[in-house]
Amino acid sequence: MNETSALEKNLIARALAQQDARAFGELVKLHQSRVRNFLRKMARDEALADDIAQDSFMLAWKKLHTFSGQGSFIGWLLKIAYNTFLQSKRKSGRYDEVLQQLGHQPADEATSVNAEAITDLDKYLAILSEQERAIMTLSYACGLSHREVSDTANLPLGTVKSLIARSKEKIRAKFQIQHHQHQ
Repeated sequence: MNETSALEKNLIARALAQQDARAFGELVKLHQSRVRNFLRKMARDEALADDIAQDSFMLAWKKLHTFSGQGSFIGWLLKIAYNTFLQSKRKSGRYDEVLQQLGHQPADEATSVNAEAITDLDKYLAILSEQERAIMTLSYACGLSHREVSDTANLPLGTVKSLIARSKEKIRAKFQIQHHQHQ
C-alpha cells in the first residue's frame, strides 16, 4: 500500500528536477483523496477539511525541495497536512465556539448524535482526543506504518504504539467490544 509506484517516482523526479507544476498536479490527483479523507476525520467539517487540504497542497508545492525520498511521498504529504491542520486550529482559537453557534455538535457529544448517520469509524474516532484520532486515522484509515505515523506526527515510535493501544482500549471499553487475540 505504501509502495511508491514507478509513475509516482517519475512524477516526483520531474516535479523536483524541473519544477514541473503539471507533474506535481498529477501527484496531487494520486493522493488528494487520502489527504482529504484524513483531514475530514480530523476537522470533522468537510468544507474546512477541503480548505486545509488546498493549503496543504500549496505548501507541499512550495516545500517540495525538502522531500528527500526517505519514507513515502504520501507520508510526507500527510505530515504537511497534519501540521497545516494543527496550524489552522491554533489560528482559530474560537473554532469550537463558532461551530457550536452554527449548530454543530461538540466532539464529546458526537457519539450520541444519530449513530446511524455516521460510520462506525467516525463513531469510534469521536470519543478519542485529537492526538489519538490523528494517530489512529494515520495508521488505519491512511495505512501508514507505525514508523511513518511516528515521523508524520513528530512523536517517538513508542509513544505512537502506546497511543494506538490506549485508543483501541478506549474504543473497546466505550462500545463494549470484546478483544479477540489472533494466534
